[in-house]
Amino acid sequence: MEELVRTITVYALPVLLAITLHEAAHGYVARHFGDNTAYVLGRISLNPLRHIDPVGTIAVPLGILVVGSLMGAGGLLFGWAKPVPVNFHALRRPKRDMLWVAAAGPAANLAMALGWAVLLKGAVETGTDPAHFLVQVAQAGIVVNLVLMALNLLPLLPLDGGRILFSLLPDRLAHGYARLEPFGFPILLVLLFTNVLGFILYPMVTASMSVIGQLFQI
Repeated sequence: MEELVRTITVYALPVLLAITLHEAAHGYVARHFGDNTAYVLGRISLNPLRHIDPVGTIAVPLGILVVGSLMGAGGLLFGWAKPVPVNFHALRRPKRDMLWVAAAGPAANLAMALGWAVLLKGAVETGTDPAHFLVQVAQAGIVVNLVLMALNLLPLLPLDGGRILFSLLPDRLAHGYARLEPFGFPILLVLLFTNVLGFILYPMVTASMSVIGQLFQI
């Protein structure tokens, strides 16, 4: 139980920051390209309470941590936030601008992963104990953001990767692809519960961690 509580406290701040800045980035870029929906609804905010989904942000990740702790095994920390509302038809050039709105979330996660890496590098350079709470939080911040980035870049609607792919496809193919959106989340759940999702994400996350490790020598 003590180990579970420590794990939760280590991951709490990185998870909250990861989802908050991810969603706020979508809203900010959407506003830049002409859609004020998120702004009017107060969703371009750094207040985590505006983005937390009780089930996806709290219950599901907490359940995964508890089950993993009881079984003595780790697992893919899966979850979601309340998506920032975007009216793609309000964008100045909807199909083109959709790419930038979608890419903003993963880009924010990449930026945060690099920020946590800078913090970790500073801790290493000052000789901070690897078991220190701050070091563990920084390590968690890197992992959480890289997982969230990789997950959202999967080419499944309504994930960001699906939006990016839709934007890049020729119009005819894009509209055919859009018809698959109702099946996106069920497919994602099937991939999660069959462990295929972890198999897909693991190479992406480990490769990203390796690049960051070499870049910062950590």
